[in-house]
Amino acid sequence: MELDIVYNEDCLQGLKRLPDNSVDCCVTSPPYYALRDYGMDEQIGLEETPQAHIDRLTDVFMEVYRVLKPTGTCWLNIGDSYNGNKKGNTETNKNKRVAESNHFEKKLWDGAKQKDLIGIPWMLAFTLRAKGWYLRQDIIWHKPNVMPEPVKDRCTKSHEYIFLLSKSERYYFDYEQIQEDATTMENRPAGVVRNRKFGYDSKQNRHPEAYLMSGTSKQGEVSADDMPTGKRNKRDVWSVNTKPDLNAHFAVYPEELIRPCILAGCPKGGVVLDPFMGSGTTARVARHWGRHYVGFELNPDYIDIIRKKSNVEVDMFAQ
Repeated sequence: MELDIVYNEDCLQGLKRLPDNSVDCCVTSPPYYALRDYGMDEQIGLEETPQAHIDRLTDVFMEVYRVLKPTGTCWLNIGDSYNGNKKGNTETNKNKRVAESNHFEKKLWDGAKQKDLIGIPWMLAFTLRAKGWYLRQDIIWHKPNVMPEPVKDRCTKSHEYIFLLSKSERYYFDYEQIQEDATTMENRPAGVVRNRKFGYDSKQNRHPEAYLMSGTSKQGEVSADDMPTGKRNKRDVWSVNTKPDLNAHFAVYPEELIRPCILAGCPKGGVVLDPFMGSGTTARVARHWGRHYVGFELNPDYIDIIRKKSNVEVDMFAQ
């Protein structure tokens, strides 16, 4: 299998050529349902119904399942859609919103009422789980700088999901690479103390080192999340700002969002797969942190962009 390459072709057909158990990790964000028309005949996202969209994505991710090593994981970023007439603002870019695409004008899905939130992320997650994937976690991507929405009957949406899926019950996950700075007693809000289970006595405010040296508590052994190292396990809400991309590709997730996915999910020198490479962010982050990549992108306009973005020096101190 050739490494550090992105193929300009349909990902499902391309994935079928990859050997079984050949990649360590998949980090990707497929096109969202009924959001944009990328002008490609074989594109995913413009299916007649949400279920048809889920069926096409399922075919792709079952091929991902096949090519993953038994220890492999898949980090899947996906957003939701509302059932409606797809009307919206006019876009002049060729990657226009489906709102202005004749292909989807005024079409409604019979499986939900108009204005219903469809639930695309969970439809896909539950389908993949039923197909054999382990659904390990739903991570919330919180967007502090989210664009306002012109709505008056609900809150502005400021999050998306990243699903952590694994091929096996036991899998590669380097939690130490993505640990966060722990909250200490010195900077903990007044009146907030930790439970004895985690090393603090609610009456004495005992420091964790004093507690851990005495052994384990009656409630069980102290976990790696509670060790007095100044670090804690990464939480499942990730606050990462969206960032514009000068290469004019709409659906670009920020490097800071997928860095922990790659550091935790792929060993140094391993292979990261992205079936929907887009503008090449996955390739860029993988190479910078000493991983290889392989991917697919249907739109030929993005291939040169990907090559430029992935042409980065590998950090010699990368973990």
